[in-house]
Amino acid sequence: QGQLVESGGGLVQPGGSLRLSCATSGLTVETKTLGWFRQGPGKETEGVACISRRGGSLHYVRSVKGRFTISRDDADNTIALQMNSLKPEDLGVYYCVADNFSAEAMCIAATADYWGQGTQVIVSS
Repeated sequence: QGQLVESGGGLVQPGGSLRLSCATSGLTVETKTLGWFRQGPGKETEGVACISRRGGSLHYVRSVKGRFTISRDDADNTIALQMNSLKPEDLGVYYCVADNFSAEAMCIAATADYWGQGTQVIVSS
């Protein structure tokens, strides 16, 4: 049974940066598309950033393009999300996810077989 465990969330001021990390286990991670979803207060879950197997294809939701960077390290079974120039609307619970979809499909549908427990990101002055 695959497990994903996020870390790195917290409180940051607008314009600041955070780096989220996710450790995976029990998955053949190199065969999976990996990603980050988020759910803001009163909002639907959205796919923020997704990365295909071997990192050949990336997909970002428009609102984070140029500010967020997703990466994966299959040797360490980890995935990261570097978030820069954070805005109050980036507030939410961020989930590490994994599935067999393409990066674009997984992020657009915001659905995945494997989810972490989530980590809270608060952007506030």
